[in-house]
Amino acid sequence: MKLLIIGGTRFLGRALVDAALAAGHSVTLFNRGQSNPGLYPDVETVLGDRDGGLDALHGRQWDAVIDTCGYTPRVVRAAADTLAGQVAHYTFISTMSVYADPSVVGIDETAPVGVLADETVEEITGDTYGPLKALCEKAVDAALGADRALHVRAGLIVGPYDLSDRFTYWPYRVAQGGEVLAPGAPQRPVQFVDVRDLAEWVVRATAARLHGPYNATGPAGVLMMGAFLDICKQVSGSDATFTWVDEPFLLANEIGPYTEMPLWVPAEYAGFDTFDCRQALGDGLTFRPVAETVQATLQWLRTRPSDYVWRNGMKPEREAELLSAWKKLG
Repeated sequence: MKLLIIGGTRFLGRALVDAALAAGHSVTLFNRGQSNPGLYPDVETVLGDRDGGLDALHGRQWDAVIDTCGYTPRVVRAAADTLAGQVAHYTFISTMSVYADPSVVGIDETAPVGVLADETVEEITGDTYGPLKALCEKAVDAALGADRALHVRAGLIVGPYDLSDRFTYWPYRVAQGGEVLAPGAPQRPVQFVDVRDLAEWVVRATAARLHGPYNATGPAGVLMMGAFLDICKQVSGSDATFTWVDEPFLLANEIGPYTEMPLWVPAEYAGFDTFDCRQALGDGLTFRPVAETVQATLQWLRTRPSDYVWRNGMKPEREAELLSAWKKLG
């Protein structure tokens, strides 16, 4: 398969290139050359800007395209219109944030998506991100037809080279040992997908020309937060102990869900940890053991500079303060 990948090679793009090359596909990259520009010297890179700078793609043919970095429908529609006659299939990396009601447990691909009163809005916020992605999906369908477009509604993507720290915090914090503040309850479900598993499936799904929306996160079964933290402890060999604090305490202390406290969301957003991915599982999405993801993340962490500034996660002094406050309540 001759494959065009739109976007940089920092995280998911990097994993997609690795997966495509490992599967024997021919890859062309289209990006601005800002993220790891020398990482793949033997892979053709076409420089351009998807927002007004698509000229370099004209006159070329590929079997398929994977679009990793579309956030506004105007910009996505421009790429889809340009490539409609040059590719047989278009894979768009979307998000599970498209769904209108995140409180619903077991959301599948038939659930309603969010809408915007003003569809010309392009500012990306917590309120507009999901509906904008839903409009991007519609833009691809309008340009190519729904039978030529795959929309991968990905969950939290994790693993090596993830700079969001929304998962990375936990393997790192547990490896430090000591008393760890754990959010909510041990039996609360969590979902995430290793970037390598997602990338390998996206490449296979693109080659198979799957179409329509697909929820894509893991693991295959139910993973509880307590079990996940135990895996982090086992992999790192630390002496960590977990002190579970309840949701009212977290809310009262204005703990930021998924940011200051990664992998925790209030009950009103319970749908974000219970997405129904049976369709993708039935079409070949598979997962490596969670322990392998934790181990690979810890190995990658050792390569980061000592002065790295964490984007998300709880600061040690904040954690100590909250643990003290929790004990005073009990």
